Amino acid sequence: MLQASTFKFLSALQKNNNREWFAIHKSEYELAKADVISFAENIFQASSVFDSSYKNLIAAKCVMRIYRDVRFSKNKAPYKTNFGIAYSSEGKLVGGTGCFIHIQPGASFVAGGYYLPPSADLKKIRQEIDYNLSSFEAIIQDPTFKKQFGSLSFEDQLKTAPRDYPKDHPAIELLKLKSFIAVKPLSDELLHSKKAIHAVVEANQAIAPLRAFLANAIL
Repeated sequence: MLQASTFKFLSALQKNNNREWFAIHKSEYELAKADVISFAENIFQASSVFDSSYKNLIAAKCVMRIYRDVRFSKNKAPYKTNFGIAYSSEGKLVGGTGCFIHIQPGASFVAGGYYLPPSADLKKIRQEIDYNLSSFEAIIQDPTFKKQFGSLSFEDQLKTAPRDYPKDHPAIELLKLKSFIAVKPLSDELLHSKKAIHAVVEANQAIAPLRAFLANAIL
């Protein structure tokens, strides 16, 4: 579970996103960060029951920096107003298939899959779906997957059929996707409860077949 003080810090940061305020409240940030690292450690330990690769993850390295890179952004706010935990079988997620936990008051979630793969990987994934549509559909129609996520996210999608695929392809809506992810919202109440770890571990386990399919596609 996550401490209420962590959410209190993030809410205050949302209202006071400047270096002066942050410097005064640096100790509160350090406590909140330690809470998130502990949360990640517990998730990785519990997830290692179904996937031994979780034993190798170092939680502190998977928790993302709160400092924003504002060099090329119109938004010059110096800090993110959320904590992020990004992880894959290899460790911290920096590309490829994996999972991400977004911690923000009123907007938390856990997601998994492959977010905006580069063109070469995207082409391979679409080809794999085309060749093995029944296998892919079995994954996203599985009752456990649907219970945890409902469906794939269709937010990142082309308006028309991708090159090399006809408009009447039986999987055209899947082939139009630019990201292959599933998202599970996490309420503040849940994250403050003893059920928080189990809820994320269930999502990690449910997303594993999708991650495996995508990882195999880009080999």
